[in-house]
Amino acid sequence: MSRATWLFALLGVLLILTMLLALDTGATTVRLRDLWHPAGAGGEMTRLVIRDIRGPRIVMACLTGAALAVAGTIMQGLFRNPLADPGLAGVSSAAALATACIIVLGGSGPWVSWLGRWAIPCAGIAGSFTGMGLLYLFATRGGVTSMTAMLLAGVAFGAFSGALTGVLIFRANDAALRDLTFWTMGSFSGATWRGIGLLVPFLLVAGGLAAYLAAPLNAMLLNEHNAHLMGYPVERIKSLSMLAVACATGPAVSLVGAIGVVGGVVPHLVRLVVGPDHRIVLPASAMLGAILLTGADTMARTLASPAEVPVGIVTALLGTPAFVWLLARSHRTGIA
Repeated sequence: MSRATWLFALLGVLLILTMLLALDTGATTVRLRDLWHPAGAGGEMTRLVIRDIRGPRIVMACLTGAALAVAGTIMQGLFRNPLADPGLAGVSSAAALATACIIVLGGSGPWVSWLGRWAIPCAGIAGSFTGMGLLYLFATRGGVTSMTAMLLAGVAFGAFSGALTGVLIFRANDAALRDLTFWTMGSFSGATWRGIGLLVPFLLVAGGLAAYLAAPLNAMLLNEHNAHLMGYPVERIKSLSMLAVACATGPAVSLVGAIGVVGGVVPHLVRLVVGPDHRIVLPASAMLGAILLTGADTMARTLASPAEVPVGIVTALLGTPAFVWLLARSHRTGIA
């Protein structure tokens, strides 16, 4: 068996074990064996907790972790930099700005009342795609997209969006400030099956695009000129890559809040094991991202039980040392 086959087998087992552990862990003690004993209050309580609380939360964590990891893999392949992150595209900052506008300013608008609880996710999705579109238009001249210009514009746009979000935070009342602060740290506490239903279509598009982009991204690892000589439409690859990143990152961030580190660290860890082939790195990163974020959410639910630590804090505490190590390693080896 090849190294990639062993890796997929290991990740598959770890994913199943992580999901089972997450189902069996929490402030409320449940026993999974009660699922097969319908009689009695214990079985009913177990089904209620797993079906309505932990089930959607675990699925949302898996999908979000996979989406962020895939987006990070595409970004790193597109920029040919193993330390690139989905946040560089301005998607997260644009979603945060749109969400802050709804929380602080738009609570009484008629369309907000019509959307109800979906106002914040819809605003975040719209903001993320708008931000990505503006960056793409800014970086494209004469039909050619400059990745350097997009990177620099993304950093500037992120800083500007952060400043506007800070102004909104300054204007927010106590309730809005609490909601916005909790959103910016990320949480799966509000995960529902309906939210998953809203997320899945975007992830299917992102997954399909990722499968199509695997071979072209391999060709672009050297440079765009070589990819063009190999027959790949370089500009189309760029636009489809940014669309995939927007579909993977924007809806997920809009539903669960800003969660960092996963998209930057996971793809690099996978490449250390199996090399740079995106046909392997993309699916393996999706599986590892799902494992890590589900595990992080389980820790977030149990570290301060019965209270809950925002999952963004857990991923930052665990992922930042790994990111610093990767940065130091890249500096020593001349990768970045």
